[in-house]
Amino acid sequence: MRILDAIKTLTEWSRRGRAVFTRNDLRKIFPDDSDAAFRDSLFRLVSEGVMYRVSRGVFVFALDQRGDPDRLERIATALRRGCHSYLSLESALSEYGIISQVPLAGITVMTTGRSRVFSTVFGRIEFTHTNRSVDDILDNTRDVGRPLRLATPGAAARDLRRVGRNTHLIDEEELEAEMRHAG
Repeated sequence: MRILDAIKTLTEWSRRGRAVFTRNDLRKIFPDDSDAAFRDSLFRLVSEGVMYRVSRGVFVFALDQRGDPDRLERIATALRRGCHSYLSLESALSEYGIISQVPLAGITVMTTGRSRVFSTVFGRIEFTHTNRSVDDILDNTRDVGRPLRLATPGAAARDLRRVGRNTHLIDEEELEAEMRHAG
């Protein structure tokens, strides 16, 4: 693929709301290249600043102009495709106002996949493994119209306690009020 053709194609995808891609996604978008040509083109796109390589196999179109507020969640979804993941821990508790500190540097995500921290140019994504069943995850999260589901206040607090994090940050009165409101 030629760089200018790739930019045109990726710009069109960006206009449709898509700027985060796995390697397999990109392979489907550019199916005509041989494997070697595709690898070389992808390398050139990254080295010339057209794509950011977030992690092995996950890329972001660097020329995306939308200013997507959910970009980190989209990246998290791509990094753990095939796993059940949801915003929890400090990210969820901060959204509910149950802890006073707002995690500015990134997001905290529970996942049925592996635990790992990814530092990207867009922020930090901290994955923490959970053994919860799919039914339990669905029962204790909400679809809030974003790429990742959001843990209920009670589930986020349970997750925080289970992983042994800073539980002293929890405003217990606010947690009780949110749980009553959610219930």
